[in-house]
Amino acid sequence: MDTATSATHEPLVECLFAHARRLSAGRIDGLFVDPARADAWTIDAAGLCFDHSKQLLDAPARDALLALAHARALPARIEDLFRGGTVNPTEGRAALHTALRDPDDDVACVDGRPVGPEIRATLTRLREVVDDVLDGRWRGHGGARITDVVNLGIGGSHLGPQLVVDALRYVHTGAVRVHFVSNVDGGDIDRVLCQLDPATTLFIVASKSFTTPETALNALSAQAWILAHFAADTRAIAAHFFAITAHPQRAVEFGIARDKVLPMWDWVGGRYSLWSAIGLPIALAIGYPGFMALLAGARAMDAHFRSAPLAHNAPVMLALCGLWNTNFLGAGTHAIVPYDERLRLLPDYLQQLEMESNGKRVTLDAEAVPLGTAPVVWGGIGTNVQHAFFQMLHQGTRLVPVDFMLALRHPRAVQGHHDMLVANCFAQSEALMVGRTREALRAAGADPTLAIHREQPGNQPSNTIVMDELTPATLGALLALYEHKTFVQGVLWQINSFDQWGVELGKQLAAKLLDELAAGHPGIHDGSTTRLMERYLARRSGVRDRPI
Repeated sequence: MDTATSATHEPLVECLFAHARRLSAGRIDGLFVDPARADAWTIDAAGLCFDHSKQLLDAPARDALLALAHARALPARIEDLFRGGTVNPTEGRAALHTALRDPDDDVACVDGRPVGPEIRATLTRLREVVDDVLDGRWRGHGGARITDVVNLGIGGSHLGPQLVVDALRYVHTGAVRVHFVSNVDGGDIDRVLCQLDPATTLFIVASKSFTTPETALNALSAQAWILAHFAADTRAIAAHFFAITAHPQRAVEFGIARDKVLPMWDWVGGRYSLWSAIGLPIALAIGYPGFMALLAGARAMDAHFRSAPLAHNAPVMLALCGLWNTNFLGAGTHAIVPYDERLRLLPDYLQQLEMESNGKRVTLDAEAVPLGTAPVVWGGIGTNVQHAFFQMLHQGTRLVPVDFMLALRHPRAVQGHHDMLVANCFAQSEALMVGRTREALRAAGADPTLAIHREQPGNQPSNTIVMDELTPATLGALLALYEHKTFVQGVLWQINSFDQWGVELGKQLAAKLLDELAAGHPGIHDGSTTRLMERYLARRSGVRDRPI
């Protein structure tokens, strides 16, 4: 949405546009005439250091953003979140993912009932499962020890657990290998199963409804793979499958033993569910103590978010910086650039978290949103992306705010490698801010005819988030930081961050087309869809019945 035409007549919003016009006439690096700026615009919380000093923001503009937050009753909304208020009004639900990280707290309630007892009981059972698998007590149908675990899920039942398992690779117990299958593309499950032995493989079917089409099809293919190995003995299903679902009876009908099902709850959204039993593959990879450390890190960020003054609150200020860049400076996208190969999946995870949560066009009052909502989230890992899209960041025509992330110590990298990584991370944020003028290039002896081609305007905003080390605790804090950022922005845009009605239509149409493919002819569609269906039907004879 064009910031020049999107302003409402709300005085606070008009004031923010005035601040944006004022600051846009200057430069970010000019704000560092204040020698205390770097310290004043850095927040330490839950093992993370959040530096937002390289934003085109000064104290008056920040105060105006904070005034908007107070006008939207942000402190009260934060309390609603933690106490189990109906923060998801279109579905009439709470969103108590924070309670999962604080199981001893019985204040959080749903319908007047504390959720703590259910959470504690589930954690106890989860720990038993983890211990049974890692200690070798869980055996396959033929008596072999489990060596590989395959998580079958999609969306929140996949992205979060896969990110954490991959990011914490250096603290894996080594007792089992954990794999992930999400895509309905048959090549995804084939890629995993072709390297595994059915006798030593355990599948986790992670689906709240236990009817999610992609997960259901992958589960059926996995079931066929197991049965083919065990001569169609259906007893093998109970030994090689576990389920996490809100509908345990459906899992039982699939063949999974009732005592091998853990619950999901309506008051936990899928993209906020890695802290629940959906985190079973995480606990299997890093052990139950490691999983609890992940929860503890997130809990520390929760405590900071709930108690810190808004101006010194890391999730709040991260959200306000994003709102400022999107709505008042005109940025349409936001880049996530971790300088740590272990966080290579973080941009994918944050795409779902932010865009599925806040990609909305209607307010809670059922009116069109007056300001643009979720920017496009994208990114990649440094230093790789310096040789890919950073050219556009430095000399392109678009404003693209960047979040840089870095661990100051690395358990495996030698000093020379890590020094180069750190130098590049800090250099890129500085270069995006300061740029390089034609005059400076000429003064340095550059060819005058090339100076205009080598000029970099700079003035690109960024945040830098650093931690001493990437551990289960600091990773938990980092993910909770972005969860709360997403919630705060939803409050400020006055939208519901916890529903996702937009995904329904495509699913419904896919189910209709699937029936038509089974019948062998397309139904009534637009000309393009009809011709594409006909083309596929004419050529699909080479596709296998099963993806394994």
